[in-house]
Amino acid sequence: MSEVRFDGRVAIVTGAGNGLGRSHALSFAARGAKVVVNDLGGSTFGEGADKSAADLVVDEIRSAGGEAVANYDSVTDGANIVQTALDAFGRVDIVVNNAGILRDVSFHKMVEADWDLVYEVHVKGAFAVTHAAWPLLREQQYGRVIFTASAAGIYGNFGQVNYAMAKLGQHGMSQALAQEGRKRNILVNTIAPMAGSRMTETVLPPEIVEQLKPRYVTPLVLKLCDEKSDEWGGLYEVGAGWFGKLRWERAQGVGLPLGKGISPEDVNAAWDKITDFTDATHPRSVNQGMMALMGNLQNI
Repeated sequence: MSEVRFDGRVAIVTGAGNGLGRSHALSFAARGAKVVVNDLGGSTFGEGADKSAADLVVDEIRSAGGEAVANYDSVTDGANIVQTALDAFGRVDIVVNNAGILRDVSFHKMVEADWDLVYEVHVKGAFAVTHAAWPLLREQQYGRVIFTASAAGIYGNFGQVNYAMAKLGQHGMSQALAQEGRKRNILVNTIAPMAGSRMTETVLPPEIVEQLKPRYVTPLVLKLCDEKSDEWGGLYEVGAGWFGKLRWERAQGVGLPLGKGISPEDVNAAWDKITDFTDATHPRSVNQGMMALMGNLQNI
């Protein structure tokens, strides 16, 4: 099997000053990529700024013989981040949307700032960086884009309504972009990682955080960004050396006759079949999802 290399490629990694982003940036550089190390240097709560986080990773890459440049913009200023790549290296090939913050609080105590800041960084930030890079990827007919979701977005988690919204929102963005980009060899995927970081240390015991090395996640990112990859529109849980692809599952469902109208009592009577996942289906597009519904229009 051939070695995964990124010679001649330019990768942007957001939130690359620590944790997962740092691991991704170092690994891309070690395999030949030129890397834009973006990090505002703020706290996990979304406050402050510090250039040293990005600078230290750039120094580490250069000391190992790689090429990298720092960027200190907020991800909401995505055009500036992409411009840094163009100014330094003349192109963009890979975008890894990794930057994130936490403002965990139970919903009844949440204030608008808790919601807005998490949305701004995770959703609008990922949009801004990807949107600025997208025309370049389209023009060159090549690109790899990664969005970073989480288990909180997939399954929900107490005290993380804002974070869950933002993380599943990234996956929704990824799903649609994957369909837009595929015909131009722009492959878009989502990871839902579990790794020790400044963010997970707030919700996991220290001994577990220590064991969940970011480097156990990065190999999947590199595989999905490989120019030989043909994966698109996927959602992958990854952590502790475990890798698994997720997909939506839908019950066979029931088509109720339309001729005499449908009552809630009718739905109650069919409930066991409506919620039975035996022989479940796995629609992968809007059209596939609508087929069962549209087919029932003839059920008079």
